[in-house]
Amino acid sequence: MRHFRYTILLVFVYILSACATLSPEFEQPQVNITSFNLAPQSTASTPTFLIGLQVINPNRSALPLKGMSYSVEVDGYRILSGAEPDLPRVADYDTEEFTIRAVPDLLGSAKLISQLMSNNKDSFDYRFKARLDVGSLLPFIDIEEAGTFNLKKPASSR
Repeated sequence: MRHFRYTILLVFVYILSACATLSPEFEQPQVNITSFNLAPQSTASTPTFLIGLQVINPNRSALPLKGMSYSVEVDGYRILSGAEPDLPRVADYDTEEFTIRAVPDLLGSAKLISQLMSNNKDSFDYRFKARLDVGSLLPFIDIEEAGTFNLKKPASSR
C-alpha cells in the first residue's frame, strides 16, 4: 500500500510539472498562409485546394504537432475546411512549413456567391481559424487570423 501511495504521489508531481510548462511564458505560435493552389484533379469530383502553411514557434520548447483542424470564412460564410493528421514537429525557436488539403463547403460557397451577385461590394472580410493538437497533456492551441480584402483600386495621388 505504501508503494501505491508513493507511485500516486510521483504521478501527481509529474502532472504538475507538465502543467508548469504551460506557464504564462508560453507564447502563441504564429501560422502564416504561404500559398494557395488548386490541387491536381484526382478521382474525386470535388475540387481540393492545397494551402501552404508556415508555423513559427516562439517558445523554448518544441511543438509536437499531432494534427490540426481548420476553416476559412469569407464574409461569415465558411468556404473551406479540413483536418490534417501527423504534422511535423516544430523545434523551439524555429519555423516549419508544410501543406494541408482543404475541400470547399459547397453550401457556404453558394451563399457567398449569392451575396456577391446581389451586392456590389468593394471589400470582403476573411477569417482563418486553426486548432492545433500538441498532445494529450497540453491543451489545444487555437489560432485565428482575420482581415479584409479590398477590391477597390486605391486612388492615384498626383
